Amino acid sequence: MNTDTRVVAIGGGTGLSTMLKGLKLHTHNITAVVTVADDGGSSGMLRNDFGMLAPGDVRNCVSALAEVDPVMGELLNFRFKDGGLKGHSLGNLFLAALNETSSSFDEAVKKFSHLAGIVGAVFPVTNEAVTLNAVLENGAVIKGESHIGVHREEPSSGITRVELNPEKPKPVDGVIRAIERADIIVLGPGSLYTSIIPNLLVDGVVEAIQKSGAVKIYVCNIMSQAGETEGYTAYDHLSAIERHSYEGIADIVIANNSPVPEGLKEKYALEHACEVEMDSARILTRSKLVQGNLLIVRNDRIRHNFSRLARTIMLLGTSAE
Repeated sequence: MNTDTRVVAIGGGTGLSTMLKGLKLHTHNITAVVTVADDGGSSGMLRNDFGMLAPGDVRNCVSALAEVDPVMGELLNFRFKDGGLKGHSLGNLFLAALNETSSSFDEAVKKFSHLAGIVGAVFPVTNEAVTLNAVLENGAVIKGESHIGVHREEPSSGITRVELNPEKPKPVDGVIRAIERADIIVLGPGSLYTSIIPNLLVDGVVEAIQKSGAVKIYVCNIMSQAGETEGYTAYDHLSAIERHSYEGIADIVIANNSPVPEGLKEKYALEHACEVEMDSARILTRSKLVQGNLLIVRNDRIRHNFSRLARTIMLLGTSAE
């Protein structure tokens, strides 16, 4: 383990938190920069009830980096199934309580991280209450993160861009500094328009990435997502990120080349999702491409094998230094 390698992982959702479990086996100098635009489920209810930022993605990352008793890790993600707390996770409620006794959401996250005994640091990308909107090809606007992936009433009209309201929110103290000092910056894996790109819309983040001397890596999703990236190739994913940042943002694209089991292809097809096509020649016009067997199946869902993915990231990042 090279505990001195500074890794900044940018994203949200289960993709980011899963990857963090692997990265912490290689370095203790990890900073997770996490989107706070979620407005659905438990996070949405807490936003509405307490006026706080979305805690769910932050909670997942803290749980992934926690170096505590496994039982405590399970408790952070425990979700109530009945009663008035139905749908809420214990970790989200814990963060809500800390937020009520803190001057800002990132201060609450710091306290939560300390109590969980995490490796590295977790930063919400901004302290501002932002709404994520998607502009479609036909000019329609989908308002709210939780509505973006379910706009299939207009399946022929894809997403052109996403925007934050208010525009260009101020980043949390420490986010820009971490990016500037990083040895490796990782975008993804995770939902393209609702987990990765929202972080790039915060003031100064793209500029810091561009100026940073870090090795910049994009981890491409294995499967497309209904209402968000239907029909997208790997290059389409990269191109969307570039439209919201700058051409050449990724020095390296990491992608899975292990086939998806046929039975799961059929299951995902029912959800309007499919395996992301790897158009290697187009990617190579922008970035170096590294492919490997990164697929694992958990509970009938396709996931990245976090240990292999993390090992690949660290090898690529440190060999390029």
